[in-house]
Amino acid sequence: MVIKKKTWPEQYEAMDNGSKTFDCRLDDFECNVGDSILFEEWDPIKSEYTGRSLEKRVTYILKTKEVKFFTDKDIAENGLQIFSLE
Repeated sequence: MVIKKKTWPEQYEAMDNGSKTFDCRLDDFECNVGDSILFEEWDPIKSEYTGRSLEKRVTYILKTKEVKFFTDKDIAENGLQIFSLE
């Protein structure tokens, strides 16, 4: 299955040059290992697609509704970081 998602220019560039090898999205759509995500670059200033797109294959999915090892207060104060490792 191919799933279309918009992505802003900074994120698009990082995926295109290979430095961004992850994505973080709300779990509001069906996605499985082996699916492809078609990332379509979105210009937030013009509120339109740029015409550039790239397709990436899903190799791993982490789904969670809570992070048990941090308090809600800590998350609200500091936010979260998501790491990509190689």
